Amino acid sequence: MKNTSNFSTPGLIWGRALCRSLSGAVIITPIIMGSSNIALAEQLGTISVESSRLSDVSGEEVKSADLADALNKQLPSVSIVRRSGIANDIILRGQKKDNINITIDNSKIYGACPNRMDPPTSHILTNNIDSIEIIEGPYDVENFGSLSGSVMITTKKPAQDLQGEISVNMASWDYRKTASSFSGGSERVGFMLSVSRESSGQYEDGDGNDFYQQIANLDPSAPAGVQYKDIYRNLDAYDKRTVMGKLFFDLSDNQQLRLSATANRSDDILYPSSRMDAIYDDSNLYNIEYSITDLGKYSRALDVQYYVTDVDHPMSTFYRNSSGPDSLNEKTNHLTTEMQGFKIKNRLDINADTELSIGIDSSVRNWDGEYLGEGTQTAVSGYDSIADVDTENTALFAELERRFADFDIKAGVRFDDTSITPDSNTALPSNDYQSVSANIRSTITANDSTRYFIGAGKSTRVPDARELYFQGAMVNGMMVMTPLVGTPDLDDTSNYEIDLGMENSYDTFNVKTRLFYSQLKDSIYYNADNASINAFENIDASIYGMEISGNYFINDAVFIDFGLAWLRGEKDQPLAGQTDTDLAEITPLKASIAANYEYGYKNIASIELVAVDAWDNYDADNGEQALPGYGVINIKLTHHLSKNFELTAGIDNLLDRAYAASNTYKDLTLLADGSGDVMLMNEPGQYAYINAAYKF
Repeated sequence: MKNTSNFSTPGLIWGRALCRSLSGAVIITPIIMGSSNIALAEQLGTISVESSRLSDVSGEEVKSADLADALNKQLPSVSIVRRSGIANDIILRGQKKDNINITIDNSKIYGACPNRMDPPTSHILTNNIDSIEIIEGPYDVENFGSLSGSVMITTKKPAQDLQGEISVNMASWDYRKTASSFSGGSERVGFMLSVSRESSGQYEDGDGNDFYQQIANLDPSAPAGVQYKDIYRNLDAYDKRTVMGKLFFDLSDNQQLRLSATANRSDDILYPSSRMDAIYDDSNLYNIEYSITDLGKYSRALDVQYYVTDVDHPMSTFYRNSSGPDSLNEKTNHLTTEMQGFKIKNRLDINADTELSIGIDSSVRNWDGEYLGEGTQTAVSGYDSIADVDTENTALFAELERRFADFDIKAGVRFDDTSITPDSNTALPSNDYQSVSANIRSTITANDSTRYFIGAGKSTRVPDARELYFQGAMVNGMMVMTPLVGTPDLDDTSNYEIDLGMENSYDTFNVKTRLFYSQLKDSIYYNADNASINAFENIDASIYGMEISGNYFINDAVFIDFGLAWLRGEKDQPLAGQTDTDLAEITPLKASIAANYEYGYKNIASIELVAVDAWDNYDADNGEQALPGYGVINIKLTHHLSKNFELTAGIDNLLDRAYAASNTYKDLTLLADGSGDVMLMNEPGQYAYINAAYKF
């Protein structure tokens, strides 16, 4: 975040402290901080009580490009689903996958892998991100499928003046990253170009075990076929490259055209807790946006957007013993997905205090997968894993905001019409869904130090092609078995939710508290007892919880950040033949506290404790396990050698603890030991990093 005040004003120090909450809950309050207060307000804008925002992500998150890891560290309500050293997934308030709506500059990208090796968060890197806003709950009517929350990512924008940054990062386990970005232009044209490359060896857990050893240490041991071949036991965990380019044109005083393209290329990404690895994972994001303002009485601003995103993802047994000598018996599941979207949104002022937004949102996603086999696996070639499925959605949405002296009211509504159609050459049925989502929420200013938030809403999401139509393929002698793991007659899921929040802001103390209750109707759930056929089913369930985050300013230079999240989730009834009513993926109590010391020109030293309770409310019937609690200490120092040259160094998991943060819900296909227990993947052990950045 750029600062426009003098380097050493106390108000500026407090302002930056306010922005850097490790809990991610940026709180905007009318604190009197002299001239810096105006600059701070201009930089941040207005953030609602119901959302959290991370600013200057590319500047703060330098230890790796993995967005899931950054969100897990910054927000108490977010947990990581650890799959590898990169390309990990997130859980938000006990929900993951398509239950969370993730957008990148208002465009959507889906992963191609049915086993979540390439979630949406893996297709944008932290060094390209400007800010992230997270709206928890059913309060986003502009985007398709916002069931339990939205993660809205905004990437860097071109600047008028010539600016640039070159950075080099080195860290444990041979992690290497180089990145550079350049931006500039004139009053009418702006450009930006960002390139980066990073690679890493296999990280070691707190016991010193790398990927190969974590599999080998399963007790009783996993089948030999899933272990990495000896010749690949020291293979790097991944190699990732990205290029992002943007061109912005001010066509006139009230018209702007924005063009952007991002290409990601990843090779040899190892997923030790799965049976396959990604030979490569390539994605592209193309975005065209046009805006025009002041069209007259019925249009203050009109925005039009068209985007295309695509992913190419072959996952294979190439590096595993099961592929045989020289990989003569290699098996591959080659998947692709493409998303095209079009949105038009018109904003108009009903009067000075009332704004109405109306729009059309339309998209089509194609998802296609095919098995390929060599040697003993040749028989699977040509069989579908995903049967070339199109998901077409058309929606109308509207949002009204009315501002009063001490409170505001926002209300939104969305109507969706969705059709899901597999390849006509299959016997699989098509599905059609219609739904209405709606919400109302209000922020109330009680006095100078207290604000309240109340919201209620309903949102929906349709099943995806994996949940409906996914087919496994295995060779059994000369016969190929292709069980239909998906369940073609699933209903769409609805979330009925109530949220209550309170924000208290005082001279030296700020805290935001949030309570929520979510009733899920026809939630799509994996039944491990039906793993080989129609494994997904609709259930009713509830999730409720509490989140607290804030800051305490000891003096102008020392401040404390803290955050806490607590959840419970229950099925209304256990699945047929089961007894467990605990919902899967309901992460245990998570708390963090960080002490920060800011000195000199934008220099800051931090020490953080992250503690997570034991995972003792879990769905044992569907593969989850009891996990012990853990606590880790992280330290970080950012120091400016000059106004333009910055060094950042840190150590995560300072005490080298061995622990697992992700559970083993069987909706993912994971390795199991000889007794059938699913493999837990440990988090990285002590991880030291240093980043040098030159900015001009």
